[in-house]
Amino acid sequence: MNTGSTVRTLHIAIDHPSAVQSAAGQARSLATACEMPGALPDQAAVLASELASNIIKHARNGSLFVQRSPLVGGMDVIAVDSGPGMPDIGLSLRDGYSTTKTMGAGLGAARRIATDFAIRSTTELGTLAHARLAPPGAARSAGATGALCLPADGEDESGDGYAVAEQDGIRTALVIDGLGHGPEAAAATQRAERTFLAHPHAPLAEIMTALHKALRHTRGAAVAALRVAPGRAEYCGVGNVRAVTLTSEGVNHQLTGQAGIVGYTLPTPRSRFVDLTPHTSVVLHTDGIDHRWAYAATTARLTLPPALLAASLAHTHRRRRDDATVLALGPHLGMR
Repeated sequence: MNTGSTVRTLHIAIDHPSAVQSAAGQARSLATACEMPGALPDQAAVLASELASNIIKHARNGSLFVQRSPLVGGMDVIAVDSGPGMPDIGLSLRDGYSTTKTMGAGLGAARRIATDFAIRSTTELGTLAHARLAPPGAARSAGATGALCLPADGEDESGDGYAVAEQDGIRTALVIDGLGHGPEAAAATQRAERTFLAHPHAPLAEIMTALHKALRHTRGAAVAALRVAPGRAEYCGVGNVRAVTLTSEGVNHQLTGQAGIVGYTLPTPRSRFVDLTPHTSVVLHTDGIDHRWAYAATTARLTLPPALLAASLAHTHRRRRDDATVLALGPHLGMR
């Protein structure tokens, strides 16, 4: 069984050349905190440096997100920007290619170092790159997972959170939005995560009831639980955490929770079931992500892999005055 509690995300604005060194240092520190062996902390620093440098040289409004990898072992370095995009990704990944008269080793070096590497670039979305660095023998998952958890501007802690567990190829995810902001909201969310991870494979209605009891002496929270198996998803939510199913052809379903507050007023938990065709992804997010993204989702966004989809939504649709969490679960590998 693979389990993972909330991965709090480090957000580094890449708005000045000095941010490159800062990104490298923070990536190295996180890799050390993750107890990644040997040269991996230095490799994490190189990944962050190369991706940040690419933003400084070629793009605008860029950011790096650095975090432990959700559900699987390792850490993620994700770069996003607002364009203008790369006309030829394949050419940009070649060693020695440069449009700025430098050595041209950046993206090619990042791809070689990373355990997994994905990059997409369009004039609409800009360039998004995800580099995952994992030690030998790190856990793997039955399906790709991407997530970001960010505090509101001015806050040190996020009152949002999530947890994911996997057993026999079935993934169960929880997304929590603690009421308000700051330490008290974070305390409610962390209690919810611990309660869920004690019995993550129980029926979703039982999970919601257990969370309600656990959060009685906290601020309470909006909560959504999601269980994804080959061909089907089950959603059970209370409050304003949304679930969206999508394929490359468009958004198929948008689900919101029942009225109530977990920890204060819990309605009788009710699950809704959705059939999943091959290549269907599911996104859960708190109201720190503007839900209107789903009304005009373009093919460029709908076809992003989960880690890049989560980063794209956080970069372009985040409400910065609110905590924001977005969790994207890709298709089960057996359905591809």
